[in-house]
Amino acid sequence: MGRNKEFDTTLVLHKAMEVFGHYGYEGTSLQNLLDGLGIARQSLYDTYGTKRDLFILAVKHYVNEKSAAVISLLQQPGSVKQIIAAIFAEVVAVLKDDQRRRECFIIDSAIDQVPHDAEIAEFFRKDVERLEQAFYEALVRAREEGELHKEKEHLLALARYLTHTRYALIQAAKLTANPDVLDDMAAVALTTLE
Repeated sequence: MGRNKEFDTTLVLHKAMEVFGHYGYEGTSLQNLLDGLGIARQSLYDTYGTKRDLFILAVKHYVNEKSAAVISLLQQPGSVKQIIAAIFAEVVAVLKDDQRRRECFIIDSAIDQVPHDAEIAEFFRKDVERLEQAFYEALVRAREEGELHKEKEHLLALARYLTHTRYALIQAAKLTANPDVLDDMAAVALTTLE
């Protein structure tokens, strides 16, 4: 009979997000993981497998959680412009919060792996597609309800722009300590809805 785990596996995934977000995938050593996760080496291997396995689990957990929240918001009734503004406000708020941004930076680490890891590349391709589709459907609804006056053929391009701008905010947060940059980027992205 196996022993019960003496740690919260979801909490460990969140800690892993922070460690990988801080050091990047390549820069994260086994010792960084053990120190950051607070679990024994054997528990790490038994529960999560290799460093890569843990990284992929943490990335998928983070991305699926965030993308599901965005899609859920986009499907709610009400002003699509206000919903999209709220989505961008939340991204900026996360990136301005020292604790939450550490987890968020795992996205940057994962994107670095896309050219080298087919599984991660495929995961992001599917995630981007579902986000683009969710933004597109919300934009179509906004147009049908008279809130948006864009040509329908431009809505897919706009959905792609909004999807990728969310990711670009993460990169910008790593490149600057000036929170005004994030506010400016979000504000300019929202002007595309006018």
